[in-house]
Amino acid sequence: MELKSYQRKVIENLQSYLEYVEKYQNLPKAFNQYWEDKIGAYNPLDGTGMEPYKNNVPNAAHICIKVPTAGGKTFIAVNALHTIFSAFNPHHPKVVIWLVPWSNLLQQTVNALSNPEHPYRQKLNALFNHRVQVYQKEDLLQGANFNPSVVKEQLSIVVMSYASLKTKINSDNQDANNEELVKKINKNDRKVYQENGQLESFVAHYKNDRHLLSNIDPTALINVFRYFNPVVVLDESHNAESDLSVDMLKNLNPSLILDLTATPKNNSNIVSFVPAIELKKENMVKLPVIVYNSYDKTEVINNALHLQRKLESLAKNQEANGGKYIRPIVLFQAEPKTKDDNTTFEKVKEQLLKLGIPEQQIKIKTASIDELKGINLMSKNCEVRYIITINALKEGWDCPFAYILASLADKSSRVDVEQILGRVLRQPYVQKHQNYQLNLSYVLTASVRFNETLQSIVKGLQESGFSEKDYRKIDTMPEEAKTIETEKAFQSVLFPEQNEPTKTETVNESEEIDLTRISFNPNEEENTHSATEEENEVLKTIDAISKEQAEQMEFQIKQLEKEPINENIEEMGDRVKRYKIVNSKKEAIKDVSIPQFFIQTKGSDLFGTSEVLLNRESLLKDFKLSTEDIKIDFEKISAELYKVDLEQITNEDYRPSFTKIEENSIKDDVIKYIFSQPKDKQIKDITHQIVNIIGNMYPIADQEIKKYISRVLDAMEDEQLRDVIARKESYKKIFKHKIGQLASNYAEVLFNDMLKSKRIYTKSQWVFSKEIVPKDISSNIANSLYEKEGSMNNFEEKVAMEIGTSENILFWHRNLDKGNGKGFFINGFKSRYYPDFIMKTKSGKIILIEAKGDYLDGSDSEAKCRLGTEWERQAGQDFVYMMIFENKPIKGAYTLEKAKELIKGM
Repeated sequence: MELKSYQRKVIENLQSYLEYVEKYQNLPKAFNQYWEDKIGAYNPLDGTGMEPYKNNVPNAAHICIKVPTAGGKTFIAVNALHTIFSAFNPHHPKVVIWLVPWSNLLQQTVNALSNPEHPYRQKLNALFNHRVQVYQKEDLLQGANFNPSVVKEQLSIVVMSYASLKTKINSDNQDANNEELVKKINKNDRKVYQENGQLESFVAHYKNDRHLLSNIDPTALINVFRYFNPVVVLDESHNAESDLSVDMLKNLNPSLILDLTATPKNNSNIVSFVPAIELKKENMVKLPVIVYNSYDKTEVINNALHLQRKLESLAKNQEANGGKYIRPIVLFQAEPKTKDDNTTFEKVKEQLLKLGIPEQQIKIKTASIDELKGINLMSKNCEVRYIITINALKEGWDCPFAYILASLADKSSRVDVEQILGRVLRQPYVQKHQNYQLNLSYVLTASVRFNETLQSIVKGLQESGFSEKDYRKIDTMPEEAKTIETEKAFQSVLFPEQNEPTKTETVNESEEIDLTRISFNPNEEENTHSATEEENEVLKTIDAISKEQAEQMEFQIKQLEKEPINENIEEMGDRVKRYKIVNSKKEAIKDVSIPQFFIQTKGSDLFGTSEVLLNRESLLKDFKLSTEDIKIDFEKISAELYKVDLEQITNEDYRPSFTKIEENSIKDDVIKYIFSQPKDKQIKDITHQIVNIIGNMYPIADQEIKKYISRVLDAMEDEQLRDVIARKESYKKIFKHKIGQLASNYAEVLFNDMLKSKRIYTKSQWVFSKEIVPKDISSNIANSLYEKEGSMNNFEEKVAMEIGTSENILFWHRNLDKGNGKGFFINGFKSRYYPDFIMKTKSGKIILIEAKGDYLDGSDSEAKCRLGTEWERQAGQDFVYMMIFENKPIKGAYTLEKAKELIKGM
């Protein structure tokens, strides 16, 4: 299982932030500068920019990743652990306290991280060389396979619930009454704070007692945690905002806290956003939500039954044509039992049974009844198609087969679906299905207060990390019915004594389900069922809007290829300062569309096209690094290596510290152990260490990198292997450079071959954005396209001044790079190359300019020049590429004076 593109961006953002921490050695400074470099400095007057770092838990880097529901938070966290520990001192214990808010989520997490067959555990094993152990609180209290030696050699993940640690004891409290407070904690959870002889072996390793909680025994599990200075993963962190929750985190004495949530609170330090559109693009979610408002709850049930059968019929046809098994499920949301005539879960089940639906297809899940326990809803052997709940599925429950949420609230009641809306959003198998109806989710209601219902749906979407743009409504309840029901409700409030119903009125006016109006035979197949005209119209209406929305979604995703979003700018909205196109230049860009490279594909999408925007990853999909040459020049290796650690400044204060490691200390601690093993084990261990610090080199698989580095190490003498261990960081840079060079060479050869065979070609598609978001702005130079342009160095300003303001130039624009927004990039054998300028001449020529001054970055500049020149050749006569040096151009480039002369004649 590999990271999705947006998940890779998250890991890259995390790694970038940790590099800022390493550079500044100050958590607030690192965070603030990280965001200033992305979107500009924070301005408290207008609220633009990212708010400064909130020091919620002193001495710990406390950061947050915003990921919508179904975005794969757990898998992101699994990969993030590798990035985090790669930045730490290698001797820092790899201990993780993984906290979750609910017991069912705790068990799901334990199962996923423990099961050798689960993709999450397989990834952990690959990242940490199969040295991984997952514990629950009970395991540690009993000392099961948990001691200083074991912890030193492995990644130890302790999965616990928030409740296990929440207490009013806090590390700053020196009150002698701590012992009394411990007695008030739940008996089972209290053991975390009590003396435990099973953990006595850790006490001998304490360097001092500064980490100990006051009046808590040194052998207590909480003090062992504190000794580790652990990394804390806080799942669904929006549930941990109370003072008690913050104290819980302080008690753990963490080195880093990673918040995972779809809805960060105001005190979160967000380092990465995942926009909802990215989940749609990767087929993670069934969006948009189609909301259908019927006349009453009888219609809701009828429509739900027929829609489920329609979806299941489509799913069966899809499976028969080679697709995967899907059994669409309806979630019936019953009402709480607050009055006798409410449609409670018992009544719903009773009515479904009366319709002839087999009991094994119906399950109840409430706070007190759990008929889903032990059932695998994804199994082909499972018959469940209907789940009745109130709000028991509101958190920590996921089944991608859940397609329809049917609310059975009374017409005049407030329909509150926000708590469980997220349960129908996850897409089966994370792939787009042949039938567009199977790529959406559905909410069925019967409410005279439909606008309030929609607000509940919007809130539910927001709680899941989405927005009001992600639903579409169909309202079929007549307005006169709404008026009558509203007046009735109004009268009952004003004159309750005049509205006491008689027994007859209660029967006539109640919203009891009328089975005689439900024409549903569970034994009929959809294609043989003769539905009424009314039922056909309902399904046709839902089907029509579903098709329309599926087409719009395809179009929206295609637009992303033209204008890739910047996740930070997309999510921060008005907090980012934006600059528009100058009014006098709007006409000049109206018909401008700049070519990019496309590649033919075998598949096709909804519109029948068979091409996609070329990316470097597609050129490297068959690249076998492990078979490439291993000739590497190690002569220029630096003798310095740095580590990340927490340096104690005072008794209470720590700061991130990056300390030079002397070679001798590594030899003493590590080399003797490694070289006491057989040669193949030596190579395996050293390879793992190098791959760990190299990090992600997508799309090159980790396994390919391992094989390649193992080949290089296997050819080394013992003395050089010792040097590799002693100076891993320096060797890492050489390895990364070599691997990148080999990949680029392979990609360029294949790119040229595919151009020759016409499998790669250019197509005009990129257009200028209506507004841009430069992180910094440049000095005002006339004739620019936007109100303000992005910052430039001295030579770039000279190019803008001397070429951009010349008589035959219609406008110039400082092209934004990938970190700042929707800039133009040349796609090819290099990964998204962003030239510095886009200019347009009065004759209609579009000129791309790369300004290099008199410095160059070796082969990278040469490769960019080759790609730009090829782009010009393929794009056509109206497009020009130039790489410009002040005086000393490389092959294919120009001096500034020569460029001015050539452009003057265009």
